[in-house]
Parts: sequence; structure tokens; C-alpha cells
Amino acid sequence: MLRLTTIACAATAASGLVAPRLPAARHTARFAAATAEKADVQLVDCPYTQWGEPFDVRAAQAAKRGATPEPFIHELAPPAGASKADELAWLKDHADDVNAKLSSHGTVYLKGWELVKDAEGFRSAYEALGLSPCRDPLDAVSARPMVDKGSAVYEAVNKESRANFFIGMHNEFVGTRAPRAAMFVCFKQADEGGEFMVADGRAIFRDLDTDLLGRLYDKQIRYSVMELPFFSFLDNLPDGLQPPAASAVKGLVSAAINAKVDFDVKMQWIDGDGGYDDARTLQARAPVQPPAVLHPKTGEPTWFCNVHSHSAKLRKSREKIYGEELFTDGASQINKSDMYYGDDSDLDEADLAHMDEVTKKHTTYLKMAPGDAVLVDNYQTMHGRNVFKGTRKHAVSWFE
Repeated sequence: MLRLTTIACAATAASGLVAPRLPAARHTARFAAATAEKADVQLVDCPYTQWGEPFDVRAAQAAKRGATPEPFIHELAPPAGASKADELAWLKDHADDVNAKLSSHGTVYLKGWELVKDAEGFRSAYEALGLSPCRDPLDAVSARPMVDKGSAVYEAVNKESRANFFIGMHNEFVGTRAPRAAMFVCFKQADEGGEFMVADGRAIFRDLDTDLLGRLYDKQIRYSVMELPFFSFLDNLPDGLQPPAASAVKGLVSAAINAKVDFDVKMQWIDGDGGYDDARTLQARAPVQPPAVLHPKTGEPTWFCNVHSHSAKLRKSREKIYGEELFTDGASQINKSDMYYGDDSDLDEADLAHMDEVTKKHTTYLKMAPGDAVLVDNYQTMHGRNVFKGTRKHAVSWFE
């Protein structure tokens, strides 16, 4: 999910508004501190998202249903009795084999490796595998901190304030950028819950209802990346002034946000029924995109769609299980997201329920412990995080 707090502050300032419920100074300071951390590391941007050429999803799904299912998680234990140096040497010697497993399976689960129990060892492990780190895809719009200033190891979503927020299954991409792969590591497991989750996008593509898959692909999808509930003052203007004032505000906010991101954001007024006390709300929507792609390396069709994490209706349904989402501070409020068809129409609740069911069917919960790391192919493996209690310290690096 996008973290657009800083952009929202800029957009609000551009429109000449003050957002009393958004503690801008605090979040801006936090962003500046995180940016200072990142300045010590010279990283290239993540590569451009490989959407590929259009393809016949119905025919591709039929072919996949007639084929033998692919293996998904390859578990990799260290050599028996190996020291950290031995583990590092083994990874260097077997880098080609590990990367081949990543391509064929989509997920490689390193379990019980002393080498990856700290950030330095974790970094040496992915370097041994020949993986080249890239900048966090959220870098332009976020302040996801690094575990240490000299690394490309970013903190995962560990905040206790977000502990009861179930992070649905998603591929990591923001606008025009998507890493080829990622490696997640556990430095401390939560007292309860907090499992890292992976889902096989190829299997989801295979098992979705064909009519739904075709309809989604034909119409395309788009997601909202931010909501700004700061414009109630417009309702106090004389009726004749409200339309031109709303248009002017929309234009100013759109210009401010689009100047900060590398994709075209469409601003749209929505009803303020999302916990904003009926405040008039501007919503930022990303460009349309396909929900499935052909893998840029293997050519296999795979589900590449973040509806499971971004759909507001699915998140609301989870509140019955995990409790109400704590969207109480400014950052949490504006970071709300949702999914729509490419023509901005709503997704049907029955279709959302079906996508949720198929995604959960192919999701595996990994109870990672210190010494565990999970290498994922970002195009064919989705990831997420379960709710948790206690202190959780997981981290991630992204790769070209």
C-alpha cells in the first residue's frame, strides 16, 4: 500500500489549506530523518514494471488448467554443522541453483541459517546469490526506514500501531516501478501471529472463475492510492461558488501530487463515508492496468493484482475477525486504498468474495524465526503479513 503522507502535506499546502487532523510537522520530520538515512546508500531505482504484451487470458488459463501444477515453495536448509563462513561459501557456490529454484518455484525459503540473523549477514547472503539491491519502490512517496544506514535492508511493517492490520496478498509495485525479486528476513518473531505469507500467483490465475478473469482483463483495473478528507469548507461556500472552487482545488492538488510521483494520478471526488465524518474527500487513483501478466522471464501467465490488499470492502470484512482498523491518525486516514474497474466502476461484492476465496486457498503462512529468510519472485509470488501481538522485527531488500 502506498504511503503518501508527505505528498498529502504538499498537496494540502498547494491548495492553501490546513489539515488539522494531519500532524504534518511530525510526519515531515520523520520523512526527513528516513531520507537522511537513505542518503548514505547509493541505490538504483527499481526497474520499470514489466506489463508485457496483451494476451488471451481465457486461452492461457485453459492451457494452465490442463498442465501439471508447478511446485511453489522450495525449502533450503544450511549444510549440517556449517559456520557462518561455510554458509556464505555454500550460497556463493550454489547461487545459480538457488536462482533457478526461484524461477521454477517462485519462492525459496531459507530456514535455520545463522548467517541471516543480523542485517550484515543478511546482506552478505543476498550478495552471495548475485542479487543486486534497488531502491524501495515506495521511496518517492514514503519514509520506510532502513534497518541500518549502510544497507539496502528496509524495515518491514512492524509498527505495533498496525499490529491488528492484516496486510493482504500483493505484489510489490508502485506506479511504473516493480522489483524483480525480494528477500524477507526475520530478526525477531512476534509473540503471537505476525506470520509472513506467500501466495502462488500462477495458481490463483489458474483457479479464478474464467468469466471473472476475462471481464477483469478486458475492463482492466485501477486502484486508489490516497484519500484527502480536508475539504469540508467547500460546503460552506455559496452554491454558485462551490463548483468552480472544487474544480480549482482538484486541479491544484492534482498538480502537487503528480509532481511528486512518476505516474499520472487522477483525482476524483468521493462521498465522505469512509470514517471522515462525511467530509468532502478527494481520492487519488492510479492509471489503469491489467490484473494478470506474462512473467517477464518464464512467459508463464500469473495473477499480478493487489485487490486482496487494496480492496476497502475486503479489508472491512476482515474487521469482523481482527477488530476495527485503527485509521485514527492523519497518516492512516490518507493511506486508505480501494480497487475499481478501469472505467472507475465498483467491483462486485460477489466477485471480490471469489477472489478472496481463491487467494486464501493458495496462501501459505510461514512462521519465520531468526535465521529464516524468504526469497520471492515478485511477479509470480504475492506476499502479505498476518496480524500480531508483541514486538516484531522483520526486514526486506528489493532487487533489480
